[in-house]
Formats: sequence, C-alpha cells, structure tokens
Amino acid sequence: MVKLSLVVLLVLTVLISLGLRWREQRLPAVKAATPARKGWVAMQKRKLDRWMTAAALATLVTILVLGGLHWLKVWQG
Repeated sequence: MVKLSLVVLLVLTVLISLGLRWREQRLPAVKAATPARKGWVAMQKRKLDRWMTAAALATLVTILVLGGLHWLKVWQG
C-alpha cells in the first residue's frame, strides 16, 4: 500500500505540474499576474514553486483518495 501511494503521488505530481505549466503559458490572466522576472535564478525559483505546488496538491489528493478507500474498506467489513 505504501508503494502504491508513492507511485500515485509521483504520477499526480508530474501531471499537476504539467497542467500548471500549461496554464501559465496559455492563459493571459495568469501570465499577467506573474511578474516578468529575469535571470536564471528567477526561472529556477518559478519552476521550484510550480513543483512544490504540484506536490502539495498531489499529496492532498492522494490522502483523500486512499484515505477514502481505506474507510470504505473499514465500513464494509
């Protein structure tokens, strides 16, 4: 069960990060809200922020889904 949750967490993190990057590139409202920072360090910070947000969201989804499945199992038997 631990391996499954780690795999789910990793897959969700990558998918959410891809979605956030797509959202930043495509939507003009998001692009206007983020200030244009220049430099390599600023670009790396933006990537780190995106991955941290994706990891936090993936953790929340994983806890809710696997916790919900656990409680369904408990209540059934």
